[in-house]
Amino acid sequence: MAENEGSVSPAPDVTRLSAAELGAALRALPYRQSALLVGRLVQGRSLEESARFYGITPAAFSVHLLRAALELTLATALPCRPPADEGEEDVWARALGEALERETATVPGALTTPVALCRRLRTLGVEVAETLEAAEREEEDSPRSRREDWLRKLAVLALLGLTAFLYCNRAEETRERPVQQRSGGR
Repeated sequence: MAENEGSVSPAPDVTRLSAAELGAALRALPYRQSALLVGRLVQGRSLEESARFYGITPAAFSVHLLRAALELTLATALPCRPPADEGEEDVWARALGEALERETATVPGALTTPVALCRRLRTLGVEVAETLEAAEREEEDSPRSRREDWLRKLAVLALLGLTAFLYCNRAEETRERPVQQRSGGR
């Protein structure tokens, strides 16, 4: 029996995950993967709209969304495995897309947890968005963020000061004398 068919253990209960836990998992992901999931599932963009936003085909977007969903599954400490090859990845990407469009779509057994997690993320979209915004505001107001802002400002001032110093102390430019033609015998 293939892994994607037959009896498969039920998917872990993702309903236990709160919006705060999902927000923390999203923030732990690389930015692009997090942005893909937020745009498609939290903000509720369509597949076509999301693909157009990134300037790629819907099929390519589906593959990137699948990869992001698998990473999110790992970030929430839920079991999942990567696709065995590109062919399986394409099948899974289409299956994930169908599962997000229709609740009754057939899903490969290895993909049940990521699909359930994506559906949970979509269900808690508003709460997750609020959680992400609150975390971003908190990070902006943190002492670390303020220190980084001051260090950036100091770096810019140092560069401006160095530029002014080098400009004022530059070597005098020597003017080239125009070449004079000799008048004479020829």
